[in-house]
Amino acid sequence: MNLLGQRWVLRIIWELEPGPLGFLELRRRMGNCSSSVLADRLNALSRAGIVEKLPDKAYELTAHRGGELGAALESVWQWADVNAEALTGGPRRQEAGAAQNARRRS
Repeated sequence: MNLLGQRWVLRIIWELEPGPLGFLELRRRMGNCSSSVLADRLNALSRAGIVEKLPDKAYELTAHRGGELGAALESVWQWADVNAEALTGGPRRQEAGAAQNARRRS
């Protein structure tokens, strides 16, 4: 839980859950997360067996731990999306809704 509670970790998992991303694309999607912090979080997630670096240098969730964690967090993300207005006092963010619609499901 200490790892999951670190800033940006859940966002990284969110971004990688639909499929692999290269570092630069992941960094672009992360907004104001610095490159050094992103690299640090990816290294920690890799050491924990949640993320792996592919030969083409893209990152993805591992089949076992990463996939299980992504699936476990999916219901939390759906709940947050449905309850966004009550939680934030305003309508859900457009980008969150668009990201939810773009997520791949098997």
